[in-house]
Amino acid sequence: MTAEFSFKLLATDGKARRGEVSMPRGVVRTPAFMPVGTGGTVKAMYMDQVRGVGADIILGNTYHLMLRPGAERVARQGGLHEFARWPHPILTDSGGFQVMSLSKLRKLTEKGVTFRSHIDGAPYEMTPERSIEIQGLLDSDIQMQLDECTALPATSKEIERAMELSLRWAERCKTAFGDQPGKAMFGIVQGGDSAPLRVKSAEALKAMNLKGYAVGGLAVGEPQAVMLEMLDITCPVLPSEKPRYLMGVGTPDDILKSVSRGIDMFDCVMPTRAGRHGLAYTRRGKVNLRNARHADDHRPLDEESDCPAARDYSRAYLHHLVRSQESLGAMLLTWNNLAYYQRLMQDIRAAIGAQAFEARAAEISEGWARGDIPTL
Repeated sequence: MTAEFSFKLLATDGKARRGEVSMPRGVVRTPAFMPVGTGGTVKAMYMDQVRGVGADIILGNTYHLMLRPGAERVARQGGLHEFARWPHPILTDSGGFQVMSLSKLRKLTEKGVTFRSHIDGAPYEMTPERSIEIQGLLDSDIQMQLDECTALPATSKEIERAMELSLRWAERCKTAFGDQPGKAMFGIVQGGDSAPLRVKSAEALKAMNLKGYAVGGLAVGEPQAVMLEMLDITCPVLPSEKPRYLMGVGTPDDILKSVSRGIDMFDCVMPTRAGRHGLAYTRRGKVNLRNARHADDHRPLDEESDCPAARDYSRAYLHHLVRSQESLGAMLLTWNNLAYYQRLMQDIRAAIGAQAFEARAAEISEGWARGDIPTL
């Protein structure tokens, strides 16, 4: 641990990077996957389980925590770390994506965005300054700038307008954040699927000399090839001595391909959401436990896994839990999925350190392509 926020590159293999983000509450080993704890909880998991599978950091959501239970209330409880019993690093997003996607009644201006809660219709205003204030009340370690995330496809004019607004908001967020020892504010590169706009956004944010940089506005409906093209264009512009975070991504395949382009940090609801819907991520690819083929299968999901959910419970039992909509089914499959994602990140870090990332990535991909074990 350290009193200051810092990032250290430990190894590179091609464009893939292994490093450490250090801050007072702990060290985040990169490449890192951050489980999503939207409302102060990683759904269907105990926090000690989340730590136990290897997570160094989790993500909290400013929009949801602002609405319920309220940022001021969380602050009175000692901040999000104390409130949720997670003493390790926390990154909070700015709330901008949820405002744009969940609030049907909203008005966007230079000042910020006014909207109505999707819960009870109550009116709220989110400005860059208020977003940083809320994240400060939550006491998160990494705070994100407020930005406007434009869904793709969109017109070039609309993408440029949102990107320019996000840059102005980044400046205001930087001013509001000020100098907070041990903490960091990250800027967010926008620009949709436009290469020139992505470069312009990245260069402008780089000039602000922030402690870290995120790539936003991807994995919002565009093909994977478009996302990867934007990373090929954006990552070389960003400073190599700062961490790079790809927001809202993604599948294990997305992660492998993004690491190979220089991304250090990821978050996604996919492993937890899939677990609640009967889907398991494994070294053999995705397994749908709802399928009848598992009903009489005494074999575990993965006999080689070190996660009890994957190793110690039969597929027949997991199938029964899922089809019966028992809570334990969602808990076990979420546990398996987060354990798989963290093992994947550990594998990636080891491969980069051994200068074997490309070969290991190919082996992992081949395992997925071979598919699940044959039916009994």
